[in-house]
Amino acid sequence: MTTLKIHNIETAPEGSKASLENSQKTYGMIPGLHGVLAGAPGILEAYKTIHQLFVDSSFNNDELTVVWQTINVEHECHYCVPAHTGIAKMMKVDDAISEALRNETPLESPKLEALRTFTLKIVRNRGHVTQEDLNAFYAVGYNETQVLEIILGLSQKTISNYVNHIANTPVDAGFKKFAWSKENTKA
Repeated sequence: MTTLKIHNIETAPEGSKASLENSQKTYGMIPGLHGVLAGAPGILEAYKTIHQLFVDSSFNNDELTVVWQTINVEHECHYCVPAHTGIAKMMKVDDAISEALRNETPLESPKLEALRTFTLKIVRNRGHVTQEDLNAFYAVGYNETQVLEIILGLSQKTISNYVNHIANTPVDAGFKKFAWSKENTKA
């Protein structure tokens, strides 16, 4: 059962209506997360803005997926893991990457694994990383820009993951086939 209201265009506060209309046009539906976020227009706008800024970062689709799903899995988000599994498919990310992230198993690519590992260090240590952590991240070809961009992605995912935990947002119909829970991982 959801614990926060999932708004539609008619029930949303005035400040969220245009954004929900845009979601409807873009996705052909209003994602449940957007419906919940609509309850406070500022958080809906912030989420969508941060999302777009992260998508426009220096990361490619595989790397975006690694950051998103690493955080989603670590935060145990029942909504975002299936959603980003479906989104990864739409972005043409190799299913092996998605499966490794969902199951918390190492990625085959050393560079992507370094990105996953460093993202986890940031999340688990609340940003307290060592110079050795940074050096290992830089050694595979990343730089300070990507350190900051991971934090941008973490900002987006903190909004969505925490809201979904509180709201118990139902997984959207198109993503139900990618259902996930921590208890069902192969790790």
